[in-house]
Amino acid sequence: MNYTSSGFDRWLRLFEWPLFGAAVIFLIAYAAPIIEPDLTTELREACSTITIVVWALFIVDYITRLALASDRWLFVRKNLFDLFVLTLPMLRPLRVLRLLAVLSILNRAGSRSLRGRVVVYAAAGAVTVLVIASLAITDTERGQPNSNITGVGDGLWWAITTMTTVGYGDRYPTTVTGRCVAVTLMIAGIALLGVVTGMFASWLVEAIEDSEAAQDETTSAIADLTAEIRRLRVELAEIKSPEPPVAPEAMVAEPN
Repeated sequence: MNYTSSGFDRWLRLFEWPLFGAAVIFLIAYAAPIIEPDLTTELREACSTITIVVWALFIVDYITRLALASDRWLFVRKNLFDLFVLTLPMLRPLRVLRLLAVLSILNRAGSRSLRGRVVVYAAAGAVTVLVIASLAITDTERGQPNSNITGVGDGLWWAITTMTTVGYGDRYPTTVTGRCVAVTLMIAGIALLGVVTGMFASWLVEAIEDSEAAQDETTSAIADLTAEIRRLRVELAEIKSPEPPVAPEAMVAEPN
């Protein structure tokens, strides 16, 4: 089932890039106070205003797509993630995952194979999730009692060890919001690991099937060549002996 319409598709074509640019601005405005805690009050307020304005644009985008969808209930069911990150404040940083929309354009200049697109999505998705998670956990944990994540470096290290399921335990969240970020990152890490594992398994199976198919083709070609050689030998023998062989009885001399 499909919920798109001509107006829906037109909206996506016209505003996909502007919204991508807004997502980049949102990420910069969100990350600046986290990376540089000593920003002036004016810059902090400017960053806060930018995130609110861009957030409003995302809400307008969602409402517009909902209004233009041919089947609105289906649109809501298919875009639950967008709805959650728009309505749950602690998931707002994850809204910059709209940056992944640019991958559809990168695919036109990159590999056209399905496996190539999966590699692009998985790699870009992993980097984006790591950056967002490190910023979110740093923003949540820094300054909290008993917190051991005090800077972006700590947050990035925690995000990498968590996403890769290594879990050294030297850095961990102590707040409820931080643990929610951790759960989200764990789920994302497992999903990306599953994509990469499935892609590798698919490539391995395909390689084995191609090898077996090539071997079968080679065996069939050898059999065809063998049959052709036998046929040519028979024809060559017939050319060398055009007369049928004389029976031994015919070679006995008749009596005078």
